[in-house]
Amino acid sequence: MKIIYLINQYPMVSHSFIRREIEALEQLNITIQRVSIRKTTGITVDPADEKELNRTRAILQVDRFILLKSILQILTTPLNFFRALAVSLAIGWRSERGILIHLAYLAEAAVLKLWSCEEKIDHVHAHFGTNSTTVALLCCLLGGPSYSFTVHGPEEFDKVVDIALPEKIKYALFVVAISSYGKSQLYRWSQLQDWHKIAIVHCGLGKEFWNEPFQPVKDSSRLVCVGRLVPQKGQLLLVEAIYQLKLQGIHCELALVGDGPMRTEIADLIDKYQLSEQIQITGWASEAQVKEHILQSRALVLPSFAEGLPVVLMEALALRRPVISTYIAGIPELVKPSHSGFLVPAGDPIALAEAIKKVLNMSVEELMEMGERGYLDVSREHNIDIEAKKLVELFSRQSSSLE
Repeated sequence: MKIIYLINQYPMVSHSFIRREIEALEQLNITIQRVSIRKTTGITVDPADEKELNRTRAILQVDRFILLKSILQILTTPLNFFRALAVSLAIGWRSERGILIHLAYLAEAAVLKLWSCEEKIDHVHAHFGTNSTTVALLCCLLGGPSYSFTVHGPEEFDKVVDIALPEKIKYALFVVAISSYGKSQLYRWSQLQDWHKIAIVHCGLGKEFWNEPFQPVKDSSRLVCVGRLVPQKGQLLLVEAIYQLKLQGIHCELALVGDGPMRTEIADLIDKYQLSEQIQITGWASEAQVKEHILQSRALVLPSFAEGLPVVLMEALALRRPVISTYIAGIPELVKPSHSGFLVPAGDPIALAEAIKKVLNMSVEELMEMGERGYLDVSREHNIDIEAKKLVELFSRQSSSLE
């Protein structure tokens, strides 16, 4: 079976879970072609991402000849063209981006259909239910291969009407949710007759985590937070919590691993509270560097306001480090309070500070027991080799539909 994996921009620093999924599927003899809507122009800090970048075709990089050829091809099947055009106009009219952008998506879909025909592609799978899935939907309506998509959240659930999520579910062969919470939200925005299409496939970790030599928790006050520096991750709240601990005379160190549009604002708050000797913003890090930051920490903290199911929580637990996070979205499905970590109400710096204080006061032995329980949980529920087999079973629906 030949499948196109379609992502808006790939590879990205935060998309290691997609790379792992592709690699696991290829180990199961599924041929994967990587297609990105636009070429990645940002920082790629991981050698594995550099390799993926060289294997990925970008639709918006095609020359005018290919674009013209694509458009002429779709005009040879006018019924399909007008059907796709009608859907494009309908969802474009209701969206924030408007009709012109959705006509551009139709042109992108034409290129995807041309490539699908030339490469004899059986199916298209998109990650994220935003514009990449719009292109996959329009390509299907133009007479291209069937499609499916993975919904991560929170963006898809924040803009359900704007991104036409119900229509995308309606036309899809199947839809993947990464948690039970995500599945419930897809149920909420789909018709009862489409519920059978929705399945849970977890993001997973590979052998590079399961084969990691055991490293005991160090008796230090160092914590780590890994993620894009954006409002939804709650790093400002984390700085507030560290400041509350400072006022109580409690010392800890924090590595903020990542980068993003809020870096300056976070740095300003660190300076305001005179925490520069305690909190370090590292910038983007490779997968190996992220692992090292986690291993050097007492626990990982992620005080998110909105999430799907953060992969970095899985990574920390797989490395036998407890986590502190919030009672939102799919996180309680992964982190069991007082079992593998602690959960606090989102947006509550006092509760967050108290959870950090608990971790700082725990013995190394207690932390290691908690980390071991988290490791066992993640190894059962988030092994990419197991999750990839679930995807292969879902992809087999495409083969069955052609028989």
